[in-house]
Amino acid sequence: MTGPAAAATGVRSTRQRAAIAALLDKLDEFRSAQELHDELRRRGEGIGLTTVYRTLQQMAAAGVVDALRTDTGEAVYRRCSDGHHHHLVCRACGSTVEVQGDQVETWATEVARKHGFSDISHTIEIFGLCGACTSAQPSG
Repeated sequence: MTGPAAAATGVRSTRQRAAIAALLDKLDEFRSAQELHDELRRRGEGIGLTTVYRTLQQMAAAGVVDALRTDTGEAVYRRCSDGHHHHLVCRACGSTVEVQGDQVETWATEVARKHGFSDISHTIEIFGLCGACTSAQPSG
């Protein structure tokens, strides 16, 4: 990230951040910090794992990447579309689909209001098996 994009998000531009951002731009699926670090090393980038973790956390806090926890608790990261959305995540292959959830938004607002909460936010990830992984399972 350089120039106005970095200034707008509050994330300072460095060579390491630029390399991580460029890699994320090329990937479609969520990846762990370790997976990103391994790929950066394969590409000849001398970036430490701690730097990758710290940079991803800063990018997530700035809203530059989406971060979610898999059903095993591992944090994974990906560049996603702008705007609020949720994810369907395959437990077997890790593929993800961004989904809009108007009913979820309505429900969250109603539950918050019922309990006296305001200025709410939420994240929702739905885990299951994608169509391809479901089809690949043996019948039984």
